[in-house]
Amino acid sequence: MTKIIDIETGILVVGAGPVGLALAGDLGWREIPCLVVEQSDGTIVQPRQDLVGVRTMEFCRRWGIVNDVEAAPYPRDYPQDNIYIAGSLVKGWEIGRYENPTMGEEVPLPQSPQHRERCPQNMFDPVLRKFAESQSGVSLRYRHRFLGVEQFDDHIVAEIEDIGTNQILFVRARYLVGCDGAGSAVRNALGIEMRGNPALTYTTNVIFRRDGFEALHDKRPGYRFIFVTPEGTWATLVAINGRDQWRFSIVRSSDHPRELTEDEIRSAIAEAIGIEFDYEILSVLPWTRRQLVAERFHDGRVFIAGDAAHMMSPTGGFGMNTGLGDIVDLSWKIEATLAGWGGEALLESYEAERRPVALRNVAEASGNLGRMLSPEKSPHLLDDTAEGASIREQTGAALSESMKREWQSLGIHLGYVYAGSPICVADSTPEPPGNASDYVQTSWPGARAPHVWLDDGWSTLDLFGRGFVLLCLDAELVDIDALFEAADAAGVPLTSVRLSNRAAVKTYERKLVLVRPDGHVAWRGDTLPENAADLVDIIRGARPAREGQ
Repeated sequence: MTKIIDIETGILVVGAGPVGLALAGDLGWREIPCLVVEQSDGTIVQPRQDLVGVRTMEFCRRWGIVNDVEAAPYPRDYPQDNIYIAGSLVKGWEIGRYENPTMGEEVPLPQSPQHRERCPQNMFDPVLRKFAESQSGVSLRYRHRFLGVEQFDDHIVAEIEDIGTNQILFVRARYLVGCDGAGSAVRNALGIEMRGNPALTYTTNVIFRRDGFEALHDKRPGYRFIFVTPEGTWATLVAINGRDQWRFSIVRSSDHPRELTEDEIRSAIAEAIGIEFDYEILSVLPWTRRQLVAERFHDGRVFIAGDAAHMMSPTGGFGMNTGLGDIVDLSWKIEATLAGWGGEALLESYEAERRPVALRNVAEASGNLGRMLSPEKSPHLLDDTAEGASIREQTGAALSESMKREWQSLGIHLGYVYAGSPICVADSTPEPPGNASDYVQTSWPGARAPHVWLDDGWSTLDLFGRGFVLLCLDAELVDIDALFEAADAAGVPLTSVRLSNRAAVKTYERKLVLVRPDGHVAWRGDTLPENAADLVDIIRGARPAREGQ
């Protein structure tokens, strides 16, 4: 039966969480029309994310929304320390503390023009929604449910239900991207399986409201409290809005999925705080912590991104930030394909580049969980004796040392490299060593192009985003005409920038560095290759790369 098309758009995005909204905004920023459908009304009952990582903030800088993120309601003077508690807040002991500056005090590290931000999902989603809606050609429809999709040679047709009217709409688009979370209907429609561990823990999150909560105990305020008892680590408490709302997570609530009663929840909160007190429970969410990555990230003209493609423990704050990396990688490739200069392998490279990053980040998040749960049973941990004090000191020192890896994770956020990418030209140098905590900038092909401060507060990162950029980092005038002729012949957007900045010349390591629209290095060298047309064909996905080409 021929379907009557109700809506035609360039790209259909399913899901209006942070990943879907960011994709819509970036597509609109690239002047690509898109429709976003979301089955909920957009209300955030349980903020899943609260860390906006440094790489995501670099994307926000590109989009011009840093000020909006910084203006979010989370207090910029609220302490961001991570604290380890033996027993309860009131009656127990502080056995370790990792001190962090407040958001107002934090300054960028040398490797980036930005720093991380504390902006929970109920504050970050509105920023991304405003960004998306400010782009012409972007349309958002809430209370619209994805039901299915058919694929054709040059388009897809998706079946969408308007939940308010029960009307069925058929949407024709060039591509569909599923950003619809862990239970992704798009992924399920494609029959894509998830690989890994489906149940690390069964956890219950409780959001409660209490004004003046800090006055209930004598511990210095912080962002996150981690509670340890003689049985081990069992719960955490997070300052979800820095004012009157808190997220209490019962990590070891059960060895199987079940809903806790309100009495059980209130008993657990009383145990962690150490006293009974008045508060209002705003929401309760039982959930399963997973370590899963999709076996593939696309099927024909349909792609998946964010939690639809990878599910990880929130220990580390990598989930949403990994999803934002997905859509920045995918968006420019869609733009290139629609514009006609992207080759057949360009969109295929999305999975080749992003799936290894997902595997890496998912494993790191599970490692962080293991380190958080690392204290073994210690029957005398809470004894008010010399032996108990010694055990607490040892437990706190060990936990503080092991969990530094979660708090110091710049290598995870900035150090991912698209090694083996079919659209990056590797040279003869070894791949940079991966390190979760440390990050050394490099122009190695596939790596994020380094940040170096230029004049008047500009960063080298501000040069990237729209098309390819050839950085010329030598006082000598290297002949680059052949590359521009080849790019022009293929329709590839290319500009050049000459930099004499000493720091840039040193950091970029070569006289010529070709940077992709997503800010990753495609190729580098001291002279152009003999056949510039081959180089252009590789970076646009029209032919495979060979090492040293």
